[in-house]
Order: sequence, then C-alpha cells, then structure tokens
Amino acid sequence: MAKAKKQLQIPEELVMDKIYMIRGKKIMLDKDLAELYGVKPFRLREQVKRNMDRFPEHFMFQLSEQEALSMVSQNAIPSKQHLGGHSAVAFTEHGVLMLANVLRSERAMQVSIRIIEIFVKMREMLSIHKDVLLQLEKLEGKVNSQGLDIQVIFDYLKQLISPPQEPRTEIGFRKHGQ
Repeated sequence: MAKAKKQLQIPEELVMDKIYMIRGKKIMLDKDLAELYGVKPFRLREQVKRNMDRFPEHFMFQLSEQEALSMVSQNAIPSKQHLGGHSAVAFTEHGVLMLANVLRSERAMQVSIRIIEIFVKMREMLSIHKDVLLQLEKLEGKVNSQGLDIQVIFDYLKQLISPPQEPRTEIGFRKHGQ
C-alpha cells in the first residue's frame, strides 16, 4: 500500500502578501518563491539558468532598477536589500508552475499547486469586483439623472411656496412729477 502524502498547509494570506503587480501582471519574486519552496534563492536561480528554454519572457523577467525602486516606494518591499543584493527575477503564474517542474521536489509541486489555486481565486475575485463596480456605476448614473429630476421638482416647489412678487403700487398722495 502506498504511503499517504502529507498535505502541505500554506496560509492563503502568506502567499497573497507575496504577489505583486508589475508590468500589468501578477508576479512573485524569486526570493519569496525560494522561501516557499524551501530552497536557497541561489539554487532556485541556478535551476532556472540551467533550464532557460522553459522560461520565456511571459513566464519570467528581470526587474529593472526603476521597478525595484518603485516596489520600495510603494512599500511592497521594505528595501532593495530585500531583493537579496542581485537583480530580482519576477515569475508570473505560468513561471511559478514551470519552477515546480524544474525543481522536481514534492514540496515544490505542492507549493506550486497552492500558489496557482490562489492566483485563480484572485482572478475570480477580480472578475466579481469588476461586475460589482459596473453595477455601481450604472446605479450612480441612474441616481445622478434622478437627482436632476428631483432638483427640478424642488425648484417648482420653491416657486409655488414663494411666488415672485409683482411690484405694488404705492398708496397715498403723489406730488406732481413723481
């Protein structure tokens, strides 16, 4: 009988805190992935270098100096030293999955599956939020148009409550020339 595989428990928040948006893509940094996979960052980069043909530009890319500084300024990372003293490598969702194939460990496979599940969940949440946002914008448009109608009604009511006063003729004697 085969041994039951021990399921790795990775909190969703732990992974979500390590997902960043760069170049319009959700990415994870090599240092964070190495930590999750339980390998040293230089070993992870070493395996990637040996298998560069498996990592096209849309799977993995190197962060520019400006992107790294932007991450620091947006408090995504505490400082550039967080990147490990080298140019950080960013992995997209597809790159994360390919890393598990390159590392070939049970832990890497389980971690990758969990990360992919979280990426999918984030995509679903974003889709739901877009739908809600569109509905809110439609409602706002309706409320704005109704607001104009209500304003017209208030203007008419004000006219009814206080109609414009016509000039009165003065009472009394008048001198010639007035």
